[in-house]
Amino acid sequence: MKIAAIAYSSDGCKVLLRLKEIFGDDIDVCCKTSSDTHGIEDVGMNVTLWTEQVFKNYDALISVGAIGIVVRHISHFVKNKCVDPAVIAIDDLGRYVIPILSGHIGGANELAKRISSELGSTAIITTSTDIHNRFAVDVFAKKNHLFITSMSKAKDVSARLIDGRFVGFSSDFPIEGDIPSELTPSDGGEFGIKVTESIDDRPFDETLVLIPKDIIIGVGCKRDTNPKVMESFVKDVLRRENISEHRIKRVASIDIKKDEDAIIELSERYGADLSFYNDVELNSIDGTFSSSEFVKRITDVDCVCERSAVCGGGELIMRKYASDGMTIALAKEPVVLRLM
Repeated sequence: MKIAAIAYSSDGCKVLLRLKEIFGDDIDVCCKTSSDTHGIEDVGMNVTLWTEQVFKNYDALISVGAIGIVVRHISHFVKNKCVDPAVIAIDDLGRYVIPILSGHIGGANELAKRISSELGSTAIITTSTDIHNRFAVDVFAKKNHLFITSMSKAKDVSARLIDGRFVGFSSDFPIEGDIPSELTPSDGGEFGIKVTESIDDRPFDETLVLIPKDIIIGVGCKRDTNPKVMESFVKDVLRRENISEHRIKRVASIDIKKDEDAIIELSERYGADLSFYNDVELNSIDGTFSSSEFVKRITDVDCVCERSAVCGGGELIMRKYASDGMTIALAKEPVVLRLM
């Protein structure tokens, strides 16, 4: 998790120094105060503009000071819980750690608990499922890399569990751990959760479908490929293979393509991780792969897309397909659900 933190007082800067000890290189700290900064650098710009950059480039924002300050600054940029970063407020004496935004999906609650444990302070958690000690479907989905097809139904899950009403649970995948007592293992009923590859698999009268992100796309392309052409190419392949775009977990290629806009924008289009591997890593993968002498002369790797697809641990499910200087292969990671 990439964290940005800001303080507004001398005492707040002392808290930042403690956060720096906890998170090391994972946190960037700055301040906005005319008092002693204890070596913390000034933010160097308008704080609202800084906040906008944080929302675009970081996973979490920590504000050390009054809650009102951070609320005013983030109000311009809040979109929804699926995309907003975690936002946490800490008083400038470090006594209370308060998640404000994206408590579950963004990870603010867990981050607050970690900080409070390290600082010896109190985490103030206000989300209903946490204070009622109920199963949180959005936390379950995040930890298991599942796409939530309906945030409104996810809210209904929480409301029904808090009220003690029926919520069924069905999965096409193996499960580690005990199913929470407030969920009922079932393949039917008035309302339930279904973990499946197909968005059309709805065994309950009202079904919240959770789709595993288990597909790795391995790609290769000629230099300066048009990103729109690459996107259309991949979309056509996914449609042909009957694979939902919600299952895309990672886009992967060789490291000499790390500045290729078509590949970078492809990962952004699917909200997927982006991985680049060097020739040694790709050639170390065991298996039988398609081979191209031309590609090997250019990259020292006989097949970039297939090897990239499996380099992260997936199993090849579609071999190389080529069109107009672009190549694609698909791999699938095993899915095992973990209930915490």
